[in-house]
Amino acid sequence: MGRMLGLAARAMGYRIAVLDPQPDCPCGQVADIEITAEYGDREAIRKLAEVSDVVTYEFENVDTGALAFLEDRGLLPQGRKTLELSRHRLREKSAIRELGIPVPEFRPIRGRADLEENVFYPSMLKTCTGGYDGKGPVRLKTPADLEPALRLAENRECILERWMPFDREISVIVARGTSGETAVFPVAENVHVNNILDRTIVPARISAGPERLALEHALKIATALGSVGILAVEMFVAGDAIYVNELAPRPHNSGHFSLDACLTDQFEQHIRAICGLPLGNPALHTHAVMLNILGEHLGPGPEPDLSPYIPLLARGKLHLYGKAEARPGRKMGHLTLLGDIEESLGLLERMPGR
Repeated sequence: MGRMLGLAARAMGYRIAVLDPQPDCPCGQVADIEITAEYGDREAIRKLAEVSDVVTYEFENVDTGALAFLEDRGLLPQGRKTLELSRHRLREKSAIRELGIPVPEFRPIRGRADLEENVFYPSMLKTCTGGYDGKGPVRLKTPADLEPALRLAENRECILERWMPFDREISVIVARGTSGETAVFPVAENVHVNNILDRTIVPARISAGPERLALEHALKIATALGSVGILAVEMFVAGDAIYVNELAPRPHNSGHFSLDACLTDQFEQHIRAICGLPLGNPALHTHAVMLNILGEHLGPGPEPDLSPYIPLLARGKLHLYGKAEARPGRKMGHLTLLGDIEESLGLLERMPGR
């Protein structure tokens, strides 16, 4: 995400500084200044502040104290409010429900004994903080699944969510500027494999009623929270109903299609928003299917095997992220196929190894 934000900012004429614990990180490869340090390193944060007019973050697990330091100096237009809410699942769900927006049934769980007393089936147990991309949650279909959930709940604050049948998973990317101006990207349909996003289909294959609700809910949340920049709102479609699942206050994997399929992509839009510029037009100019490329999709050797993707480049665009090591489950890049959705999905189904 940082790399693509950096490239968008550079295209707009800005110079880039990045703070990351890993040297030669993907964003560092396109930055003017690379600060290699832990996210909570106060000296590194001060150095970043000294060379920056605007600072942004592109994932949730950043140091709260560092954000406070930057916000107090007027360098963090995104602020901390939405981030602190979104990275605590119980507070996040509660805030959305208080806005009158439907969410799946949930229950706070504070320890092993609390889970034993309040468990219901089918459900999903998640820690309130931490865990992403398939890491951490335990699904409970029957009492036989209880033991791993009890281990997860041991001395942890968790949330138990009703596992609800749904027709589609979707997301809406909203941009909100420093002036309160908003712009909404088309509703995207998401397909997950092992709790990791596998592909995104745009426009989502849903009817007009749920589409309208999804857009309304996303705008209502972004406005109520006063978010600045990109806010991704993940949702379930169940019949004609929409249930909000999660928020992400930053550019989102399900919005990567916008790089090649929208008049203004989510990364440029985020830069516009945090820099106080007018927002761009996020309209879709062509249908798209975005496919994530994980470490296991690149072959077993040290060099990535891109041969399955090369024949598809006549129809789309390949984006690689510059990550040094390919590991199973790690997002290494994505492929966006443009044009007729069913044709694109047919091509992906015939890909070897997918």
